[in-house]
This record gives sequence, structure tokens and C-alpha cells, in this order.
Amino acid sequence: MVRCDFCKKTIPAGTGKKYVFKTGKIIDFCSMKCEKNMLKLRRKPRTTKWTNEFHRVIVGKKA
Repeated sequence: MVRCDFCKKTIPAGTGKKYVFKTGKIIDFCSMKCEKNMLKLRRKPRTTKWTNEFHRVIVGKKA
């Protein structure tokens, strides 16, 4: 299973979106919310409160 590169949720088969940079790097998103936060708004997952990365790093909970 593929994981979202922003929120770290598992993406079910047949859903989600891939984004390919000019350098060839591929990142996966589970929703438009994750895509906009990472690409357009340039937010970091560690500082965005609703992501699993925030809870794992800042709060110390296992997500």
C-alpha cells in the first residue's frame, strides 16, 4: 500500500494522486487537502496539527 507523503495515511488502491517533479521525484497524495497544503501553501507536515507526522514528532503519540 502507498502512503500519503503529507499526512502519512494509507492510500487505498485506485484512489489518490501522484505528482511528478521535473527532477523525477514522485510524491503521492490521498486528498486535495494534502496536495494543496504541501504544494500551494508550502506547509510542513510536522507543524500541521491534523497530520500523523505532527502527532508522532511533536506530541509523541503513536498514530
